[in-house]
Amino acid sequence: MAVEQLITQHIDTWTSALQTRSTAGRGSNGKIDLYGIKKLRELILELAVRGKLVPQDPTDEPASELLKRVAAEKAELVKQGKIKKQKPLPEISEDEKPFELPVGWEWVRLGQLVEILDHQRKPVTKEARSSGEYPYYGASGIVDYIDDYIFDDELVLVGEDGAKWNKGDKTAFCISGKVWVNNHAHVIKPFNSVLLNEFVSCYLTAADLSEYITGTTVPKLNQAKLVSIPVPLSSLNTQFNICSKVNELMSLCDQLEQQSLTSLDAHSQLVETLLTTLTASQNAEELAENWARISQHFDTLFTTEASIDALKKNILQLAVMGKLVPQFGGDTPVKETYETICRIKEKLIKEKVYQKSSVLKPKSSKLSIPENWLHTQFGEVCCSIVPNRDKPKSFSGNIPWITLPSFDECNIYINERDSEIGLSPEEVKAFNARVIPTGSILMSCVGRFGLTMINKCEVVINQQIHAFIPLGGVVAEYLSFVIKASKKSLEGSSTSTTIAYLNKSNCESIEFGFPPLEEQKRIVDKVNELTAMCNLVKFRLQSAQQTQLHLADALTDAALT
Repeated sequence: MAVEQLITQHIDTWTSALQTRSTAGRGSNGKIDLYGIKKLRELILELAVRGKLVPQDPTDEPASELLKRVAAEKAELVKQGKIKKQKPLPEISEDEKPFELPVGWEWVRLGQLVEILDHQRKPVTKEARSSGEYPYYGASGIVDYIDDYIFDDELVLVGEDGAKWNKGDKTAFCISGKVWVNNHAHVIKPFNSVLLNEFVSCYLTAADLSEYITGTTVPKLNQAKLVSIPVPLSSLNTQFNICSKVNELMSLCDQLEQQSLTSLDAHSQLVETLLTTLTASQNAEELAENWARISQHFDTLFTTEASIDALKKNILQLAVMGKLVPQFGGDTPVKETYETICRIKEKLIKEKVYQKSSVLKPKSSKLSIPENWLHTQFGEVCCSIVPNRDKPKSFSGNIPWITLPSFDECNIYINERDSEIGLSPEEVKAFNARVIPTGSILMSCVGRFGLTMINKCEVVINQQIHAFIPLGGVVAEYLSFVIKASKKSLEGSSTSTTIAYLNKSNCESIEFGFPPLEEQKRIVDKVNELTAMCNLVKFRLQSAQQTQLHLADALTDAALT
C-alpha cells in the first residue's frame, strides 16, 4: 500500500488516536497528545530510511562506489592538511544492523561519512551574550539570538546532552547560514558527494539512539559513540527522492495536526460555553432547560478526558451554589445549626482542645446562594490545626504521616494505607505534634491549591497541609467540595515568595454557602452519583482511546513488515 493511501484510508485512526499527557507542548491541546499523527510521522521516517518510501532505481550508483569516492575525497583533504587522518572504525557486526537494506545500500559508520566540527563550538553564558541577529543553537534548537557567529555553512546538529534520543525525537536537525553553536550539540558536516544533510538528519531522528547514550545523572551522546552509529547509505538520487517525499508527507501531517488542533480547540470552547450556561442559570427551570440542551448531545460533547473533567468541576460549582439539588422548607434552619456550632466551638476553645481562629478577612458581597443558606467562612464553623514546622526525626509507629504526595485527586478519602511511614504516640509527643482526628478535612496550603482529602483514621500531617475539624451540623464531604470548587480563589488569595502558600488566616477565611444539614447530605449524595457517572464515561473513553492507540501501533507495525 502506498503511504498516501495509508494516510488517507486510515485518517480516522491517525486523527482519533489521542493520548492524555501531563504537560502541554507542541502537538497538544491542553493535555492531549496527538498520538496517531505522531506515530504517522515516525512511520514516514522509518519507511524512508528503510528504502520503502520511494521506488528503487537499479541503475543508480551503488553505495560501494560512494564509499570509494568519500575515501578518495578524505585522503585528498588529509594530504592538503584540511582534516586530520581518522582512526579506522570497526566493522559493523550483524547484530548492530537494525534492519535489512535494499540491494545497493550499505551500512556505514557515521564517522566515515561526516566531518566532526565540535572543536569549533564555543559556549557563551547568558550574561555574556549580546543580543543580535544570529541564531545561537543548543541541543534541541535555537535558544537565543546574538551579535556574532562561528559557522557559515550547511551543517547538521546532533544533541550531545540535554536532548532526547528515542525514536522520533528531534535528535538531529539541519542548519544553514551564519550561526553560533554551544557545546550541547555536536556539529557535523556530511561529505555531500555521498551523503545529504537532510538524509542523515532524517535517519538520526528516525532511529532509537538510546543504546549509544552514556551517563545516568547527565545522559550524553559523546563523540566516540556518535561516530560509531551505523547509518544506511544509498545512492544520492535515492536520498534526494526520499527527502523530497518525506517533506511532502510531513506537510500532510502538518495539515492533519492543524485540523485536529483546531477541532479540539473548537470542541473545548463549545464545552466550556455550554457548561457556563449551567452555572449562570438564574433558577431551577432555566438550569433544567440548559441541562436538557447539553444532555441531548452528551455523546458528542464529552469525548475527551478534559471535557469530562470540566463537567466534574461544573458539578461541584453547581453543588456549592445551591443549584444541584432542590431546597426543602422542612430542613432544619441553618441559623439554628450555626448557633449550635458556635457554642460547641467556643467550649472546645475554652477547654484548650483547639486554638482560637485567626482574625478572618471581611466577607465579600458577591456570593450568590439560596435564601435559606448562610454566607459563612471555614473559621466560623470549623476548628483547625496548623502542624508543627519541624519534621520528626524518627518514624516507628502506626499513626500515618501524611504529606501532599499522599493526596489522590481521584479519591476523597485517605487512610493508613496511603502512607508508608507513621509515628508512635511517643514520637508524636516528642515531636510536639497534633494528631488529626478521624473525619477531618485536610487541604493543601502550599503550591497546588484545591487538593483535599478526608482522613478515615487518625493521622499526623506536615506543614504543607492545613486541617479543618468539622463540628456538629457540618458534613466533611460538603466542605471538601467547597475547597475543590474554590481552587481559583485560593490561588488568588495565596501569598508567594519562592512558592505560593496560604497562611492560617487565608485558610480559615475561605467563604462559602452553608446549607441546612439535610441539604448538605443530599448534595453529597448527588455529587457522588454524578461523579461516578463521569468516572464511568471516562473509563469507557480511556478504553476506546486505548483501542485507537493499539490500532495506530498495529498500522505502523503492519506497514513495516
